[in-house]
Amino acid sequence: MRFSVGYGVRADDRLMKEIVALKEGIHEVYFSWGKTPSGRNDQTRSEGLTPWEAQAKQIEDLKLLHKEGLKFNLLFNANCYGEKAQARSFFAEVGETIEYVGGNFSLDSVTTTSPLVAKFVKQNFPELDVRASVNMGVGSILGMEYIADVFDSFYVKRELNRDFNALKSIRKWCDENGKQMYLLANSGCLNDCSAHTFHDNLVAHEEGASRMDNGYQFTGVCKAYLSKEQNRRVLLDGTNYIRPEDVELYEDLVPAMKLATRVHENPSRILRAYIERKKFVGNTASLLEPNHAGTIYPYVLENGKIERKIENGKLIYANGENAFVKLEENYAYQQND
Repeated sequence: MRFSVGYGVRADDRLMKEIVALKEGIHEVYFSWGKTPSGRNDQTRSEGLTPWEAQAKQIEDLKLLHKEGLKFNLLFNANCYGEKAQARSFFAEVGETIEYVGGNFSLDSVTTTSPLVAKFVKQNFPELDVRASVNMGVGSILGMEYIADVFDSFYVKRELNRDFNALKSIRKWCDENGKQMYLLANSGCLNDCSAHTFHDNLVAHEEGASRMDNGYQFTGVCKAYLSKEQNRRVLLDGTNYIRPEDVELYEDLVPAMKLATRVHENPSRILRAYIERKKFVGNTASLLEPNHAGTIYPYVLENGKIERKIENGKLIYANGENAFVKLEENYAYQQND
């Protein structure tokens, strides 16, 4: 299994060094460009760098990764583009960005949440693979058929990650229709989150929202929910992440899995856990994005205590409360890093 790795502009070069060191296990590097809205913060809002420095750093980093022979996936995966969503000026910006990135660093694919962006890319850049974002929630054959004329590949809905019967059915349809499917491996999002769409929309408008006199700050419902002790076990059976040691179960289903690393506090931990494929020792919650390690503190979800079962074609993580260990002063806690 190889992995799609998220790049985000950072003042230091630790993530870049990890990507280069592990490049043999990397399928592609995905990123948004500059101030282009995406499913995460724009690339010019990097801690420790001015917007101009951040843009220059992104160009420098992409040149290095291109020199290392890595493939690129460009994101237009914001959940909302507001009044610009159908504007000629917006598509002109999309086209100019693709031409710049492709001309300077090369480009293999585009991931988007917008069927209109997908249509534009198919018409004007037919050599690129156009991929449906995981934020579209594509989780059925019918859902893929609706948009098959403008998308070449699909990130499958998070909630199906552990349902092998559903994934095999989608794999079969993709093979029969010349399409491809991918999965997001380390999402910390709760299954069927009722606030997910609102949160994605908020992120898409974060630049404008940051300039407002805001009465509230929204950071997602997952942290508040999981911080309650009685809800901790939802991290086992109410989420959809796939542990590094279970990736082998998906070898015949997808050519690559996506790793969410763009805004994680320690992306190196994620990359090494999944790409080096050693048995991960430590707090499974720390591999997720959102990272729930702080949310469940002083408990850790000890990876070695999680039991893997496959029942009725579904992957199940069990051992309930026994997998949650409270950090005591004398508890010898270790983890990969």
